Amino acid sequence: MGPIFTQIIINSIRREKAKGKNRKKDEVLSPAEFQKALKEFKRLAKKWLKDFILISIGVGLAALGLEGFLLPNKFIDGGATGISLLTSELTGWSLGILIVIINIPFVIMAFKVVDRQFALKSAASISALAICVSTIHFPVITHDSLLVAIFGGFFLGAGIGFSVRGGAVLDGTEVLAIYLSRKLGTTIGDIIIGLNVAIFSVAAYLLNLETAMYAMITYLIASKTLDYIVDGIDEYTGVTIISIRSQEIRLMITNEMGRGVTVYKGKGGYGRRGETSEVDILYTVITRLELNKLKSEIQRIDAEAFVVMSSVRDTRGGMIKKRALDH
Repeated sequence: MGPIFTQIIINSIRREKAKGKNRKKDEVLSPAEFQKALKEFKRLAKKWLKDFILISIGVGLAALGLEGFLLPNKFIDGGATGISLLTSELTGWSLGILIVIINIPFVIMAFKVVDRQFALKSAASISALAICVSTIHFPVITHDSLLVAIFGGFFLGAGIGFSVRGGAVLDGTEVLAIYLSRKLGTTIGDIIIGLNVAIFSVAAYLLNLETAMYAMITYLIASKTLDYIVDGIDEYTGVTIISIRSQEIRLMITNEMGRGVTVYKGKGGYGRRGETSEVDILYTVITRLELNKLKSEIQRIDAEAFVVMSSVRDTRGGMIKKRALDH
């Protein structure tokens, strides 16, 4: 990396961090600050490379599920992908084009519901999937209906799961579910089930009942595979954080992510004789789409922080369903 290019990147990072801290954006970095900012840039570059690899794997697996199983056998799935498959089957239009068109409203919604980075990643992922489906043709694996439903759903769900791990989605209906859950006060799972019931009902009416029944199997397999890959089975995740820099982490969660935090007073118990130093224990509840962002920010602030994550079936009240994810 050239020194001029490096300096531009480092100064950009420092100026971004200087917002709201009474620091001039064009202030020259000291050698210590330069090294710290360079370390931060390397961390961000590593994270983006990891996300790129995960999303690329996700796109490839999803394309394999579609091209190798579902499309040749005229099967459909749930969500935006299912709508695209159903529309393609009825109209004969290109599936790649339909995937992009049908997901456009969801990507736009993601800017408001989640954040710009997530929306841009999702837009790139969906576009890559559309290009793969249109240009790369995998061999047909099988024509057995049950195997098509099971393994088509498996590869599609694995693809979506790896994409979520990379901070994006290949199916925009989950974003719609988050939005509607806040407006209607219902759970995200209820919204997703309702949307897919509608899709399968239309498929049963326009195609045939057998196709709709196989589509349900495909959706269930894809859903369970996605949950397994993401390692966040439930829609919400409770996160407990113990760190010597708890104040900075608390401000990051409240100011950048727009989430509420509960602060417990605790005492350290580590050591042969037991430690009695007081420490603030943070607890917050986030959606699984925010988990990647939260872990990354905690790693940036305090790499030694002790973090415990647990599944949360549902929440009531508070900020979890009322505020946009402004991070």
